Amino acid sequence: MTKVSRNLSEGAVTLATGLVLWLFTGDVHTPVVTLTKAGVVLMCVGGVLLATGLYQRVRGRAQGRPTGSG
Repeated sequence: MTKVSRNLSEGAVTLATGLVLWLFTGDVHTPVVTLTKAGVVLMCVGGVLLATGLYQRVRGRAQGRPTGSG
């Protein structure tokens, strides 16, 4: 798995996990951190990872590097 595909997959999973936390844990009360706020943080981190992966993929294609599977 290349770094680009790893960033894209990790970003998608992190974003989806944060979205699930944000949408469905509004009534859950934990003593240290609010799960909805943790979900927002995870969505931000996932978005950054996705943006990084997309940037790396576009930059790799512009420089003539192969970005296929492998």
